[in-house]
Amino acid sequence: FSTSVTNSPAYPPYNVIRFTDDEYTLQFAVAGFKKEDISITTEKSILTIQGQMAEPQFEDAAKYVHKGIAGRKFSRSFTLPEYFEVDWAGLEDGILSISLIRNIPEEKKPKKISIS
Repeated sequence: FSTSVTNSPAYPPYNVIRFTDDEYTLQFAVAGFKKEDISITTEKSILTIQGQMAEPQFEDAAKYVHKGIAGRKFSRSFTLPEYFEVDWAGLEDGILSISLIRNIPEEKKPKKISIS
């Protein structure tokens, strides 16, 4: 998998897990993000994950005295290997997981030729 990154190059940190040659999972540490804050898109062979937290809304007189928790946005793009596609995505305990599978079209799979 190759990656290109916009905005903050180290955020969010991620793992690539290989289960078999045909099954991988990408994991992203996205603590604080809700499902609705994250979008996952594919176009051609590019997988893009973007996130943006909504700014918290306070009562009229409330304001930050100190703001040390960044509400940053991110965008990461990956070039998927040939025939790979997203199988599912889920968010649990601050970890976004995206499962990828290789789906080779039947006409592209190797064929055994019998000798008569």
